[in-house]
Amino acid sequence: MLESAKMEKGETDSSRSRSSDDSIQMEKKQLKERDGWKGRLDFIMTCVGYAVGLGNIWRFPYLCYKSGGGAFFIPYVFFLVMCGVPLFFMEASYGQFSSLSPISIWRICPLFKGVGVGMVMVSAIVCVYYNVIVAWTLYFLYMSFRAVLPWSTCDNEWNTVNCVVDTGDRLPQPSPPTNATNSSSLFNSTYLVNGTLFNQTVFGNMSAALSAAGNATAVLSGKKMSASEEFWTRHVLEITDGINNPGTIRWQLLIGLMLAWVFVFLCLFKGVNVLGKVMHFAAPFPYLVLLVLLIRGVTLPGAVNGIKFYIFPKWEKLADYQVWGDAALQIFYSVGMAWGGIITMASYNRFSNNVYRDAMLVPIINCATSIFAGFVIFAILGFMAHSADTTVEKVVSQGPGLTFVAYPEAVAKLPISPMWAVLFFLMLFTIGLDSQFGMVETCISAFMDEYPHLLRTKRTLISFLACLFEFLMGLPCITQGGIYVLQIMDWYCASFSLMLISLTECVAIAWIYGTDRFYKDIELMIGFRPSPIWHYMWKYITPSIILGIWLFSVITLGPVTYDGKSYPTWALGFGWCLGVASMLPIPILAFKSMLSTEGTCSQRWKKLTTPLESWGPSQPEDREKYLTSLRKCKELEEISHSPHMRTNDDVATPFLST
Repeated sequence: MLESAKMEKGETDSSRSRSSDDSIQMEKKQLKERDGWKGRLDFIMTCVGYAVGLGNIWRFPYLCYKSGGGAFFIPYVFFLVMCGVPLFFMEASYGQFSSLSPISIWRICPLFKGVGVGMVMVSAIVCVYYNVIVAWTLYFLYMSFRAVLPWSTCDNEWNTVNCVVDTGDRLPQPSPPTNATNSSSLFNSTYLVNGTLFNQTVFGNMSAALSAAGNATAVLSGKKMSASEEFWTRHVLEITDGINNPGTIRWQLLIGLMLAWVFVFLCLFKGVNVLGKVMHFAAPFPYLVLLVLLIRGVTLPGAVNGIKFYIFPKWEKLADYQVWGDAALQIFYSVGMAWGGIITMASYNRFSNNVYRDAMLVPIINCATSIFAGFVIFAILGFMAHSADTTVEKVVSQGPGLTFVAYPEAVAKLPISPMWAVLFFLMLFTIGLDSQFGMVETCISAFMDEYPHLLRTKRTLISFLACLFEFLMGLPCITQGGIYVLQIMDWYCASFSLMLISLTECVAIAWIYGTDRFYKDIELMIGFRPSPIWHYMWKYITPSIILGIWLFSVITLGPVTYDGKSYPTWALGFGWCLGVASMLPIPILAFKSMLSTEGTCSQRWKKLTTPLESWGPSQPEDREKYLTSLRKCKELEEISHSPHMRTNDDVATPFLST
């Protein structure tokens, strides 16, 4: 009699699951089918382009030099294995499993839907100023198409009497000083401006490094300034004396910003079908240029000294906690966890794609790219030091100080310099756009998946409105004082908030959804069960490391500065608001969900931490396999009578979503 009751109950549950599943599939058929990658390499190419950003070129080489040369590779690889790869694997796996973007994907655990909202907010804010950097690159690229590079001479309208063409030689000036210094001291006076930042912790791909890019007071103080630095500060930026003096919009940068957003729109308005094809060129092209620049760089005099300076290990640096903290931060930001981009790109995969292989491959490519770029950069810096008859330490720089001052100056010394300048800035432009594509697509797909009935058929309009909105938000960053605004945005919005988002994500997936169930989902996709090591990574090791990184970032994060200038109180308040904004949706939406759900506190918690009925694979055949797997698990659980394991009733019970 008991067995009969169980069979009847099982048939009822099975019928209810099939009925619910049929209704879900009927609803999905009424919608326009969601896009997906068409080529086998589309996902890999897009993820590599997304993960490999400007920080790999202008941030990692400097960090490696500052943190012990080749010894820095040890903590860098350690955090890649312990934090970068596990988080990438986690996000790619549940993104591919559900075919949903960062907000809608939290059907897996509706109480934490704010995590997805926070991811999208971070990407949206970073998109605003990241394309401003792309606009700078476009302007430099445009100015490179001329016989004589404008930053190679001191006879332009923006130059001053303090301009020097070569930091190693004192050239005649209209009003030469009577106490002219020798070449070494002159070089020091020029680059000690950048040297004031070298001990500061930098967050994100470029944060405090921006300070090394400009010196608006050089003319007033009488400091010598290289032609490339005057081109950057007095022509490209026309920088003012502070954020309280924004000045006017730089029309050259306005055109550059418009073109940058036009490129983004043209690659995204048709969805990933076009994006995947574009990335087959955009992802490998920077590697080709880096290879060409490396071959040219190592043939220059002094290049070997620069490379030695880059990789020569200083083992004593490994005892410095700052070195380990910098390595953890660099991995955290460069791989792209908690931005939503990995989830978004993986959601366009086929359900049976080998996400395990891809998740191992992409972070390793990203890491190798950073190391490879370091050889290219330091070969050129070694050549600069040789030309100036000084040491590499005096010319080393980072951020825009490297890409828009030091490197252009080095390129200007090469034969056929316009050709090398075009290659370099075309590479930067491509790298910048690759990352921008991923972030903008994250924002667009988040809205379209959240409101599919309303927006799924209006892809072009949504893409246009998103690009237009981001363009308008970026206008304050292209004023004469815009770099001060950009510095605030980068300093705060992509720092401590990312760690807390990742930490919450780990807790929700590994502890609430459960690693056992997550393992079954992955096995359903790739056909085999991953190594048990990921269970310990996701539950214990990676969350502990993230917490440590967050504490390190909070302890070392000081008030934002630019070129030694402090910001007013209102600007600091604005920065903290940007930083906190992406974290607020997590507690707010969780609290709102608890209030709006019926039942006792324990019942509400159970409902809001149980996946929705709509959670699971999107395709009917894959979903049937998933439901069959759940039914088998239920049968085993009923046989074992284990009170510690969740029954299928918990999975199939419908409840309110947030």
